[in-house]
Amino acid sequence: MSFPKFLIADNTDSPETIFIVHAEFPAFILNLENDEVKWLDDISDESEGDLTKTLESLITEAENFYQREVDRYNL
Repeated sequence: MSFPKFLIADNTDSPETIFIVHAEFPAFILNLENDEVKWLDDISDESEGDLTKTLESLITEAENFYQREVDRYNL
């Protein structure tokens, strides 16, 4: 089964919070309310310098994905 790179998620236990799930490596869940990131893959073996750039880029990409999706709903 193929999944999109990013998914939007919510939960009734946190009705004000929206989560973005990154479904590729390194998989993570981004809490848009407080920018907390929960890593789902073990990233401890990756090079720290390259990893920092990659993670910053992925988080920015996740935020841009969310904004794009919201803009599409508001058309």
